[in-house]
Amino acid sequence: QVQLVESGGGLVQAGGSLRLSCAASGRTFSRYSMGWFRQAPGKEREFVAAISWSGGTTRYADSVKGRFTISRDAAKNTVYLQMNSLKPEDTAVYYCAARFGYSIIEEVNGMDYWGKGTLVTVSS
Repeated sequence: QVQLVESGGGLVQAGGSLRLSCAASGRTFSRYSMGWFRQAPGKEREFVAAISWSGGTTRYADSVKGRFTISRDAAKNTVYLQMNSLKPEDTAVYYCAARFGYSIIEEVNGMDYWGKGTLVTVSS
């Protein structure tokens, strides 16, 4: 069982930055690949970024590539999403998710555990 708690959301102006954190419980955190997803009002949840359990492989949605960076700190059982050059279209609830195993996947249905989300609002 893995519990995930996101933090770091808030209101920021376009062009600004935020760093989201996802604290995970459980002693087997290192055996989970981790991902960030987001859901804007009226839209389906979508993939944002993912990182393998070793941290050696990352993947990003085209819409955030070059602006967002995912990382993980095994000692702190925490995954981060550094978001730079934010745009109004990045406004959404951001969710952290975990999947047991090495492989990175982008499908919402493929994740095993979810956090409750943190709201990011980017004003123009």
